[in-house]
Amino acid sequence: MKNLAKFLLFVLLLSAGISLLYDYRLKHGGLKFASGRTPEKYTFASEPAVNPKQVASLESLNRERRALVKSVVPSVVAVKTSTKVAIRREYGVDPFEFFFPNQRRFRNPRDEELVQNSLGSGVIVTNEGHIITNNHVVTDRQGRPVDQIEVQLADGQTKKARLVGADEQVDLAVLKIDDPGVKPLKLADSDMVQPGDFVFAIGNPLGFEETVTDGIISSKGRPNRSDAFADLLQTNAAINPGNSGGPLINLRGEVIGINTAIASTTGGSQGLGFAIPSNTVRSALESLLKQGRIIRGYLGIQTGASQRGADDSDTGGVTVGEVLSGSPAEQAGLQPGDVIRKFDGRDVKNFRALRTLVAEAPLDKQVELQIVRNGKPFTVKTQIKEQPVDYESARVLPRGNQPQPQAPRQPNDQETVDSPLVSIHVDELTPESARQLDLPPNVQGVLVTDVDPDSGVAELQKGDVIEEINQQPVTSISDYKKIAGSLDPDQPQVLFVCRHRARSFLVLRPR
Repeated sequence: MKNLAKFLLFVLLLSAGISLLYDYRLKHGGLKFASGRTPEKYTFASEPAVNPKQVASLESLNRERRALVKSVVPSVVAVKTSTKVAIRREYGVDPFEFFFPNQRRFRNPRDEELVQNSLGSGVIVTNEGHIITNNHVVTDRQGRPVDQIEVQLADGQTKKARLVGADEQVDLAVLKIDDPGVKPLKLADSDMVQPGDFVFAIGNPLGFEETVTDGIISSKGRPNRSDAFADLLQTNAAINPGNSGGPLINLRGEVIGINTAIASTTGGSQGLGFAIPSNTVRSALESLLKQGRIIRGYLGIQTGASQRGADDSDTGGVTVGEVLSGSPAEQAGLQPGDVIRKFDGRDVKNFRALRTLVAEAPLDKQVELQIVRNGKPFTVKTQIKEQPVDYESARVLPRGNQPQPQAPRQPNDQETVDSPLVSIHVDELTPESARQLDLPPNVQGVLVTDVDPDSGVAELQKGDVIEEINQQPVTSISDYKKIAGSLDPDQPQVLFVCRHRARSFLVLRPR
């Protein structure tokens, strides 16, 4: 026992000695790591750089913004589509077999299918589970409906969606899911939106679900190139591929627009995003749900200005140039030279504003037109009717704008040498080339045949169709040469381009 006690005492003394030696070397900087380095002394900051009381309003803004985002995100969905693409096998060895072994399905020994997947966004807008998205999100490159549509909710659930209706021109589609617990967002009155209003864009850009970006309304009333009867909201909130169909939200958590396009030189966000206004969305939604198609109101007048929106200035009214036979305008007794000041009590600033008011007016509704004729104001009434199917071909062209025969184009007949577009080679767009490129039936423009490799406009490709330059319509080589020759080489140029079934803006910077 004595030996055991002595041994335990020895162990205790040895332990105490080692501990004292460790403390001593630690205090005097003698302790080193196995690598020979001495531990660094560090002390974390214990106080914030700014007293929270000094930024109380910003803290409150943070809390309010979090509450807003938390409230609206559950109503935003990721739209996932898939389409089977048949590929004819002409040879015994198939190169796709090595790269996509899990995507092949043989229908016969010489045929196969590949599955193309795409992503977009959408927003729930009814208690019954109706979802608004873009038409181009749920169609393939040929404009045909995709084979399968799924939506992923904010809680991670994935549900199959049914396509209720869609319209290529307005670029909207309505989906339906069966879920009694959905939380719809309210469609706001987009007429009340003003430049400078704070907004949030929410969606699924590049596959990153529930992405939130913020900004302001940069402008309103921007021309919509794919839908001549509606305007767009412009925002600097970051919008990227995959945001299409997602909502633009105001500070009350209401939908003021559906994100649909960007203007970019890189294909990514550059602060130029565009959204379909919620009033247009509401009208299209109700029309698709009730009639299964978009119903547009029709007045039946022409003006002396371009039908595509060149008369964009505030003129205080619209001057009637022509009145179409059998139209509501003719029934109201409108005459060339009349100036329309108000449509059903709402001010008419220009032709685009009038066109939008008429297109969204309920059919068979009796409306009042306040006009000025020979300097005298008076009011007429008429009933808005549905736009005829052949409206575009039946229109009366304004005087002075009748089509002129084009001179035969000579080889290499391009724009002038000092034009900013000199590196872009174009040709007339023929019906045959339009069919080969699977272009929409309403495409008008010039066909890009080549782009100089050192031009700096790599975003433009052979096979693209240039429909507009700086909002000026291009319908022929003659138009293209005339516009290109008048451009300022020191200023950026905005092209409106159609590629397959997709339309987008392309900004060309000075070289």
